[in-house]
Amino acid sequence: MAIPSMAQKKQFTLDDLIPGGSTYYAHSVPQNKYLTWWGDNCIELGLDECKTAFGNTNGAGSGKENNKHDSSEKLVSASNLISADGVNGILTAAGFSKVQHLYYASFPYADSPLVLLPHGKERTLVNWAEKKAVWHVSLPSEAEDEDWNKVSRNTAYTVGNNLHVLTADGQDMKVSQDGSIDIVYGKAVHRNEFGIEKGTFWSPDGQMLAFYRMDQSMVSKYPQVNMTPVEDVIGSTADGKLHSAEAEKDSRCATIAPDPYPMAGETSHKVTVGIYDVKSKEVVYLNTGDPTDRYFTNISWSPDGSKLYLIELNRDQNHGSLDEYDVATGNKVRSLFSEDNEKYFEPSHPIQFLPWDNNKFIYQTRRDGFNHIYLYDVNGKQIKQLTKGTFEVSEVLGFNVKQRSVIYTSNAINPLQQNVFSVDMKGKMKQIGDGTGWHQAELSPDGGYVIDRYSSPEIARRIDIVNTSNGKMTNVHNADDPWDEYELPTISVGTIKAADGVTDLYYRLILPPHFDETKKYPAVVYLYGGPHAHVVDASRNWGARGWDIWMAQKGYVMFSIDNRGSENRGLDFEQATFRHLGTEEMKDQICGVNFLKSLPYVDADRLGVHGWSFGGFMTTSLMTTYPDVFKVAVAGGPVIDWRFYEVMYGERYMDTPQTNPEGYDNASLLNKAKNLKGRLMIIYGGNDPVCVPQHTISFIRACIDAGTYPDLFTYPGDGHNMMGTDRVHLHNVITRYFEDHLK
Repeated sequence: MAIPSMAQKKQFTLDDLIPGGSTYYAHSVPQNKYLTWWGDNCIELGLDECKTAFGNTNGAGSGKENNKHDSSEKLVSASNLISADGVNGILTAAGFSKVQHLYYASFPYADSPLVLLPHGKERTLVNWAEKKAVWHVSLPSEAEDEDWNKVSRNTAYTVGNNLHVLTADGQDMKVSQDGSIDIVYGKAVHRNEFGIEKGTFWSPDGQMLAFYRMDQSMVSKYPQVNMTPVEDVIGSTADGKLHSAEAEKDSRCATIAPDPYPMAGETSHKVTVGIYDVKSKEVVYLNTGDPTDRYFTNISWSPDGSKLYLIELNRDQNHGSLDEYDVATGNKVRSLFSEDNEKYFEPSHPIQFLPWDNNKFIYQTRRDGFNHIYLYDVNGKQIKQLTKGTFEVSEVLGFNVKQRSVIYTSNAINPLQQNVFSVDMKGKMKQIGDGTGWHQAELSPDGGYVIDRYSSPEIARRIDIVNTSNGKMTNVHNADDPWDEYELPTISVGTIKAADGVTDLYYRLILPPHFDETKKYPAVVYLYGGPHAHVVDASRNWGARGWDIWMAQKGYVMFSIDNRGSENRGLDFEQATFRHLGTEEMKDQICGVNFLKSLPYVDADRLGVHGWSFGGFMTTSLMTTYPDVFKVAVAGGPVIDWRFYEVMYGERYMDTPQTNPEGYDNASLLNKAKNLKGRLMIIYGGNDPVCVPQHTISFIRACIDAGTYPDLFTYPGDGHNMMGTDRVHLHNVITRYFEDHLK
């Protein structure tokens, strides 16, 4: 009798593993539930309907009785709240556009059965209990940077570089009219540093709008090249054809697309903060004085809307002050306090007033070496440091109003984890939810509950609803691991000492499927290494990317380590690289390489390295500083010379080229092009606005002059990162390079 063979596990394709791949979402992304809050009711958003996943919709206008499974936690059986057919019937009757799905629905009013439905540039509030549309506006098709206030129902938006306000009753007000490439209104400024993500800030009642105005007329413009044919940009003639010879010529010729880009040590832009009064239609600008070489960030409003707060930072980024301004006059009232650091101070979080006390606020700072939460009064007096310890507070989610506590995430349990916590006004900290893995959470409006989404090396995806007062958890989703049917590598983590001989560094090691310890394997180091990022954590698969899995399947040992200078380990850990980027980071990476080479199954003669952006800088640095260590490397979108990088980021970590010429010279890879021995491919986006093409092109020129031979691959028209199918193509290019030259 024949013995049945054991079922073979599946092999991955690159499309399975890389975002943009045709099978990525089907084969790599664990099943999800899309949840949001309606008061204390957790709503599951869907294609055709929105369901109550947790809570009690009784008395809120739903007209439906729910079966409570647990009276204390208000867990209810999934019940339909609204349907796409139902709301589309209401929208059609009102003469508005239909929605295609309900994934973008939101429920802004805890006590009312109102759903906000975006459809194209239209926004409609529907009362599902009364089955009618109660409010509607339509934004221009070219509107961007939309910012809606639920109290006033006014919307701020930009068209080009001008700022508009569309009022609740449909009046379109032009806040500015002189927007241009040089003058920018209502958008993020300072190159999105210092926690800046947007350029408009509504007062609590939504009747006043604070906004950024950026003057970059004095900034050098980097000459990006636009290769898009003219007819794709401006359209064609009425019959769909371009007739003139001039038009035909224009459609073939690339054009200059100037991009104001302030490089380190050069003239930077000037930012001012305006306040627009919707009722009077008047603008008042804050009287900050000459804004040259100053940064204004972390904008917030007082609860009564009479004061505006921001942090002013000097260009050296070693001194900042929390300043209070009078909204009516724009005059500075006072500086509440200031903060200094001998290396750099990086404010990234606006103050937040306590919902139960308008005279107190919380402030985040790393003044004791780790990012923590402090309680202050409105006179700038510190009342208490609420969180304390050798861990980082990563995000303040909000407040539990009833318990008078702050809800936040941090890595207090383990540097590789991120978990949810609360702290009361006496400084008593409490863990909320499961104590494993990597958590991201969304707080209910009054802070009584949190949607806790997380994964761990053992959990693909789990979602719990957690009571922030008593810690009781209700599980609402457990996803199967979509990789269960695939042949997987073995992933482990551990620590080694940094080059200082004291600091622990966390590494991730991935061994190929069917690993044979008697064989010798080629190994590839994947790295990033810079600030505000890490590559190893306690999320699914220990944070390994799809490409790491792909390379392990192809028979490579994959290795990553978070060196000093990366995030989540405190200020001393990060600032070890100050004024000499690349030096300490490379030393730590070489410690990782020495560990890798000590493993009996790693072929020390077949080592590769790959990284992108700061990781591209690190990759190229390692190949030219330690030319005998790695045989093959692929560097993506690299910084080559920090003199070519932006003012805000570059000067924070390196100071200016004028004050730190030695540091810039030592970090410049143009000076090391002559050292290249192994095979190095550099890949960059043809229109990269972050690490501008000058970096890569200058390095290629330096290599030509030095008689060394890197390889080059360009993605025309792409920016700093490749997206969609280009991303799959990119990882095929990277893989082929290692297959051709390392394996």
